[in-house]
Amino acid sequence: MIIMKNKLEKKIKKIALERIDRLMNLAKEEAEKGNWERVKRYVYLARRIAMKVRLKMPKKWKRRFCKKCLTFWIPGKNLRVRVKSKRYPHVVYTCLECGKVYRFPYIREKKEKRKEKNTIQTQ
Repeated sequence: MIIMKNKLEKKIKKIALERIDRLMNLAKEEAEKGNWERVKRYVYLARRIAMKVRLKMPKKWKRRFCKKCLTFWIPGKNLRVRVKSKRYPHVVYTCLECGKVYRFPYIREKKEKRKEKNTIQTQ
């Protein structure tokens, strides 16, 4: 009984991932055309599917839309991207539709560069 339930859950999650991917691809196409109401609907449906099945949004789509207004981002059109280095190095995304600000640190890249530099100096 438990084995069948696990197999069923895996199938459901696989189908959900396929649907999320398809909806986000459609949202991308519609965003390029400029049909923003349809874009928001596709993003909304993709998020609802992910929440219903208790899945994380796939990494390639996670930072491609605003979580507040559900707008699919196109840099320069409805998204401002800035790189800041004060306090801690980070990238700032500003949604131009609703004004929400997202900050994504890129400390990991800095740490890797520092490690490479230290290994070169020790040799």
